[in-house]
Amino acid sequence: MGGSTTHTKTSAVFLLVIALTGCRQSPREPVTLRYTYSWNEDKPKTRALLQQFTQETGIAVKSIPVPEYTRDYLDLARKLLKDGSSADVLNIDLIWSPILEPDLIDLRPYLGAEIPLLEPQLLPSYTVNEKLVAVPFNVPLGALEYRADLLSEYGYHHPPKTWDELESMAERIQAGERAKGRKDFWGYVWQGAAGEALTCNALEWQAAAGGGQIIEPDRTISVNNPAAIRAWQRAAGWIGRISPPGVSAYRELDSMTVFDSGRAAFNRIWLLTPMTRSGQVRQIAWRSFSPPVVKTGFAGMPGGSGRSAGTLGGTGTAVSRHSPHRQEAIALVRFQLRALMQAGEQDSGSGGPSPVEFSDPPSMSEASASPAGPNQLASIVARPSVATGSTYKDVSKAYIDAVHSVLTGGRKAPEAAAELEKKLMEITGFRAGPPKMAGNMVH
Repeated sequence: MGGSTTHTKTSAVFLLVIALTGCRQSPREPVTLRYTYSWNEDKPKTRALLQQFTQETGIAVKSIPVPEYTRDYLDLARKLLKDGSSADVLNIDLIWSPILEPDLIDLRPYLGAEIPLLEPQLLPSYTVNEKLVAVPFNVPLGALEYRADLLSEYGYHHPPKTWDELESMAERIQAGERAKGRKDFWGYVWQGAAGEALTCNALEWQAAAGGGQIIEPDRTISVNNPAAIRAWQRAAGWIGRISPPGVSAYRELDSMTVFDSGRAAFNRIWLLTPMTRSGQVRQIAWRSFSPPVVKTGFAGMPGGSGRSAGTLGGTGTAVSRHSPHRQEAIALVRFQLRALMQAGEQDSGSGGPSPVEFSDPPSMSEASASPAGPNQLASIVARPSVATGSTYKDVSKAYIDAVHSVLTGGRKAPEAAAELEKKLMEITGFRAGPPKMAGNMVH
């Protein structure tokens, strides 16, 4: 970027600060914003961006780290918001938008220039009662990471497009690597612990099998169906065969550690995608630490009799309704959003010491396409947080408990699905019905 552009940007920020402070009648202490963001966003780029904001505006930002696990973070966010002035800006998971909405401001009136540039499909997850409670901070989609070098070595010309293919490839590669003496090598690692990541994984399994979205956009509880049951049973069958016996306790860091150290052929991962309408940036894998030492590739999740599905994830930046520094907080959100959009357009890839392949990875543009047949890869599925609103936490917990009990052998899948259906009816008051295969499944 040229010097004139930088000067213009800095001047614009300076004028914004003048506008924010010009009406004050007397000088006061510099403003310090309290900003909570999730543990996986506490990265050098984030910290550098906040430092740049402070340098250009004089508004200090105090970061408040939060717990690793989504549910713990929700509890903390609710507490901070209820405390009134304990937080000004929050980085929130998209699934908690309906729960936190009463304590967040509507950002739409303040971001009129930025919102039209965003990918439209991202906004519904942050829109509650026609109120935009947050703007995207990152946009990850569920995707498959694979050892590109091993696929080539074992004669495969593309990553698995179906779960049947994944099982076959994983078994063969695992057997071959163990024959070389690597007894701790596994075919497929994923997140099976009783947490929100399991909701994302299991939703992908059952959507790919034609088993619906747990609760449909029309508020029909559809989870108790043969396709979803078969999908859970399939996953349980992986454990000890192509997945480690302890995978039912794995979280994201656990599966990444195994894959990045070269001890697995496939890994379910989050793949960051563009959040602007143009969508021309190459996709980037979300990682919490250094890139893997092996040659990797990324693809959409495998499909089944329904279609492939990658769960929509992500966090957004919100402003507390109780903040005593609301204007400064909005200025930070605008600054951050513009910087992230600009960085996304300029990003050239995922980096790392080894070449990276992209083979039909999930994308917003594909999700926008017209309905396709069962072989279409990389459709996007959303968790039913919008449909269930403030009950989503209980809905997700019930779903996690049911699926995890199947994975660990505590209950048979048909029994778990039937009990889950009754539980969800009690929680939500919705009726039961068959799954509906919507065009792109995002709602």
